[in-house]
Amino acid sequence: MERSWKDHDPYEKRERRFERWLKAEGVAFRDEDAMKAYRKRIERFIKAFKLEEPDRVPVLLPVGLSFPAFYSGRTLKDVMYDYAELKRVWLRFLQDFEMDTFMGPGLVLPGRVLEMIDYRIHLWPGHGLADDVPSYQYVEGEYMFADEYDDLIRDPADFLFRTYIPRICGALQGLNGLPPLTPFVGIPIFFISHFADPDVKRSIVRLLEAAEETRCWQNVVAEVVEIARSNGIPTLSAGFSGAPFDLLGDMMRGTKGILMDMYKRPEKLIEAAERLVPILVDEAARLADISGCPVIFMPLHKGEDSFMSPKQFETFYWPTLRKVLLGLVEEGLVPIPFAEGSYTRRLEVIKDLPPRT
Repeated sequence: MERSWKDHDPYEKRERRFERWLKAEGVAFRDEDAMKAYRKRIERFIKAFKLEEPDRVPVLLPVGLSFPAFYSGRTLKDVMYDYAELKRVWLRFLQDFEMDTFMGPGLVLPGRVLEMIDYRIHLWPGHGLADDVPSYQYVEGEYMFADEYDDLIRDPADFLFRTYIPRICGALQGLNGLPPLTPFVGIPIFFISHFADPDVKRSIVRLLEAAEETRCWQNVVAEVVEIARSNGIPTLSAGFSGAPFDLLGDMMRGTKGILMDMYKRPEKLIEAAERLVPILVDEAARLADISGCPVIFMPLHKGEDSFMSPKQFETFYWPTLRKVLLGLVEEGLVPIPFAEGSYTRRLEVIKDLPPRT
């Protein structure tokens, strides 16, 4: 009898994921040469991940959000609102530059969707920024209040849906008029009536409209990825994960809030970070299962040397980041942490991981 997935050790799981990545099931390669090139490129990355020597160093061009657009004489704003142009400039970039993998257009967010939902935590070209700006600007703020830690810890999904999303998306504020879902287990009929509330209805209608527009954008992004793969260029990342502290500090409490929390409510901060660990691991595994790629990119922000002391790093940041890393490894995934700042003072701490992880 074949063993179930949970009965395999992390290294066996990783080999299974590598095999699936190499097989590229469902990819309609342009020709035999494209298929061979695709597999050769993946083999380079696999050898590098295993600390073996590939035939040469794998190449990824750090193009960011906007280089393909500017390379074709367009702007980030142009391709945020014109999906046909988004596809055209990205395919031209892929044709003109040789690489072993590529950054797809999935981080070029759909401008119309952001406007439809009144997205408030970023500015973008043409919406708070000049038309020719090549990136976004995060709007620092307190999007989860200090007294809401217990709500997040008790039910993260409920907090995000009824509190956080209405707070960061002005057109979805009606969702905060819904009651908690959990008490209605077994008697959902009493929950359904709340969707008749006019504010809730407006938010639901806008959400459905935004979903249709998002689907149009997603289809174009998927087309670019499939064309690249058919030409022999694999994707490297199944998705993103990160440090629980960053999720709390970047997106919810804000920099000032999270700094104060380390002094005023350290236990709640740690408890919330622990609550997010399995959520981050499970989502990364889900994305890898969908894409067939085992690599998870992890941008790290507030753990860098200048933000907190070594003691604070060891207390608030590293324990839950380590659990996420180990959870990803346990799932057979390959985490790629990317420190956005100096980590020289962290090296002695972060080496506390099993060999070959």
